Amino acid sequence: MRTWIAPIAALSVVAGALAASTLPAPPARADDAQQLVVDLSERTGPFLGAGGGTLYGLSDDGVPSDNTLEPLRLHSIAQKPPAGAQHPNGDALVVADPFVRTGGEYIQIYVQDMYAEWEYENPGGVVPCNDVCFDDYMDKLAWVVDQASSSPHADRFVYVLFNEPDNIWYDLGTGNAATYRTRMDAFLQHWKEAVEYVRAHHPGARVAGMNDATFRQRNYADFLTFARDNDVLPDIAAWHQLASNSLDPASGNYFRSTYAAYRALERERGIDAIPININEYGGNRDLTVPGQLIKWTAMFEDAKVAAGGKAYWTAAGGQAGDVVQTNKPGGGWWFYKMYADLHGGDTVAVTRPDTTTVDALDAIAVIDDDRRQARIVTGGTAEPVDVVVEGVDPELFGDTVNVEVRATTWSGQNSDAPPPEVLHRADVTPSGGTVTVPIRGLGVHGDGGSNVDLMAAYEIVLSPGGSGSREPVDRPWRATYEAETAAITAGTVFTQGTLQNWNAAATSGNRDVGALNRVESAVAFTVDVPAAGDYRLGIMYGNQTGQPSQQVLTVNGAEPRFVDYEATMNWTWRTRADVVVTLAAGSNEIRLAGSDPTLGRAIGEATLDRIDLEQLSGDGGTEPARTYEAELAQSSDTAGHEYDRADQSGAGHVVLRRGAETLFTVYAEDDGYYDLEFRHSSPGRPGSAVAQVGLDRRPVDGAVLTAAPGGGFWDTDRHRLFLSAGVNRVTVTPTGPTPVRLDDVAVTRAVDGAQPVTAVEAEDATLAGTAEVRSHRAASGGSFVGGVGNGPANSLTLTVDAAQAGEHLLVVHYANDERDTGHPYNADIISRPVDVSVNGAEPARHWLKNTWSWGNWWARGVPVTLEAGRNEITVSNDPARGATASECPQPCKPALDSPWAPDLDRFELAPIRVG
Repeated sequence: MRTWIAPIAALSVVAGALAASTLPAPPARADDAQQLVVDLSERTGPFLGAGGGTLYGLSDDGVPSDNTLEPLRLHSIAQKPPAGAQHPNGDALVVADPFVRTGGEYIQIYVQDMYAEWEYENPGGVVPCNDVCFDDYMDKLAWVVDQASSSPHADRFVYVLFNEPDNIWYDLGTGNAATYRTRMDAFLQHWKEAVEYVRAHHPGARVAGMNDATFRQRNYADFLTFARDNDVLPDIAAWHQLASNSLDPASGNYFRSTYAAYRALERERGIDAIPININEYGGNRDLTVPGQLIKWTAMFEDAKVAAGGKAYWTAAGGQAGDVVQTNKPGGGWWFYKMYADLHGGDTVAVTRPDTTTVDALDAIAVIDDDRRQARIVTGGTAEPVDVVVEGVDPELFGDTVNVEVRATTWSGQNSDAPPPEVLHRADVTPSGGTVTVPIRGLGVHGDGGSNVDLMAAYEIVLSPGGSGSREPVDRPWRATYEAETAAITAGTVFTQGTLQNWNAAATSGNRDVGALNRVESAVAFTVDVPAAGDYRLGIMYGNQTGQPSQQVLTVNGAEPRFVDYEATMNWTWRTRADVVVTLAAGSNEIRLAGSDPTLGRAIGEATLDRIDLEQLSGDGGTEPARTYEAELAQSSDTAGHEYDRADQSGAGHVVLRRGAETLFTVYAEDDGYYDLEFRHSSPGRPGSAVAQVGLDRRPVDGAVLTAAPGGGFWDTDRHRLFLSAGVNRVTVTPTGPTPVRLDDVAVTRAVDGAQPVTAVEAEDATLAGTAEVRSHRAASGGSFVGGVGNGPANSLTLTVDAAQAGEHLLVVHYANDERDTGHPYNADIISRPVDVSVNGAEPARHWLKNTWSWGNWWARGVPVTLEAGRNEITVSNDPARGATASECPQPCKPALDSPWAPDLDRFELAPIRVG
């Protein structure tokens, strides 16, 4: 299934150089536009970009995938301690390997997550925490320090000694001055003893605190004074900036004042500025929504906060909902990729039109002298915006400037999204060093209005112009229709994700339609389309039943059919189902109902958020190439950026010399073969390899770029690679001293030629022990294999013939809904491992994330190396291979490795490269 995103308001489609400093826009009243001013000449310091972390964003090694971690350039994350009983996964020592190997800096260990309950059980039974309580805590702290200090990543851990002490154990938010003094004195003494223990037993380790749930000036004034006088200042100052509550009704904007208040406290006490980590930020309504997330990250960058992390409101292992399944990016993930791509530059002054409203336009802007680029990420408004870029230096950019605008929008909490869509590209001539970029809509209903997508983030890139090609931007007609404005029968409109209801999940339009659980329940949308033909209908829904459900779809009252909905985590988590419908020109009715006289009652129910329509071309569904420009990709610091070739694509190209690298983040709609065409120019002996192509940090055998001097300047090398659905890391690295000029890579789904994919149903494999064939209506062919695991004897073995030796990808289709006992607001899902052995060799362990339901069948690709000819691949789960922790202080939870493998539906096996 091809995934796509909802309509994004666009700029006009114009190509070529323009003789004005303002990009033309579709009809809109210019005096209605907000004005965001970016001054490239006023630098405010190096870009930090450390706000992309998450509490419990990782759950297991490989969940989420390394592919989804590295491009985000994560700085810090927060996880539970080893054997922590608070959650079944997310052990800091377990996720340290993937975090560090993908470039992460440090991991905060929430020490009190050794406790099982929320809020943490108090062994002493009184407030403040007494000797019984604190002795128990210190036993646990000693265990955590012993484990962490013995880790190969010991230097990466930061101890968060207490979590929200203004509420938990000490209740420092009291308004009674005498009570507060007693409680704060107890906390400060305990803080001192805990810090001194860590520093004595884990030399060089850092500590973070206070880590209050809400910044209270009184608390931090007393804390800093005591910590200074007793030599126990934290290495990192931390608190939580969540959303609207009694102390910070302005939500995000409140942070700007709390930051200033905290720095003033330091100055008053003669304390040098301590790095700040806002290690929990945002309400549920903010998470996964690019237009909300820009507001948080912009505030942190304004203040040069050392790090920040999204709060943990839902489930572990998905970067707070930004990573879908294990390897698929949601709209929020692409926002953080935009954010990560600001690295390498200096931030510049941004003047916002509204500095007091919570939900208002915000932005981060940088200038990068080495890349000769300026980048702006903005969003958070539904009103037209003029981005006025001042201080455009001709010494850096030349006489003309190339401007490219892209956007990414909310795709739901469990539906993936393609890369940000190009809305506009053109060359412009600055006037007095100023370029104005209008962000206005073509209208979400195709009406030429001035709509801007409230939930979207917009990325603007300025580069030297005047050279290269400018392909026209061709965007299909699209429209969005909210369920709450449709005709509703036997359903209820609910309000979600408002500022007042900040901890409800984000919803399009802040409302949805639920309780559609009666025979007569229906939602009928009246839609208006420009032409007769086929349209892709995207249904944004939540399915809380725990199993796949259905609704009946009719168009203009005819041809009823069932639409299938996989289960979601809960009824407020959104995913989408895409189907193709044929519509007449003009008005049509699209109806989603609980039953039909012909088909009968649909299974289960679903909550409807909105529908999206996209007009399909008449070319039979052929997908155009998706081009990734090298000058916009993530390249190592030693790569050069040049803009001088008239025949280059885009604005420029990169020059790679020995040791340099370009990393393309390549998106695939589905698991399968794609043709990757690399456009490059390299001197050298004709036919000699000058660069190696890598996939997911592994060199691909035979995938090289070769020198071809003579003829045109640019040459191309095409390689057919098997890509995983979602994010793939494609790297180009020179193999010798010959420089490589890299222009772009164009990626197209393979539609003909060699595609050697072997498909095997699990029930057709050889089963051993307790493994057995079972049935489920949503499984491939109605059957799957369960009972694999709980020892290596209970296994499934595939016998396959490989046409070529080497690395293959084994795509495992599985279901897993194992959960722990639960948590007040987190779904304590458990990943299940599979041990994959090839031809009797030592098995490799891979973790398969929870799928929200035993009826949801997801896919995860794992690499295997095969011999030419016959191979046996055995899938099992040997609990003895799992990590365990013994003698941990109770309550504790040694790494909760399920002894069972997931239910297994089918497999695909394919060589990584063809040819």
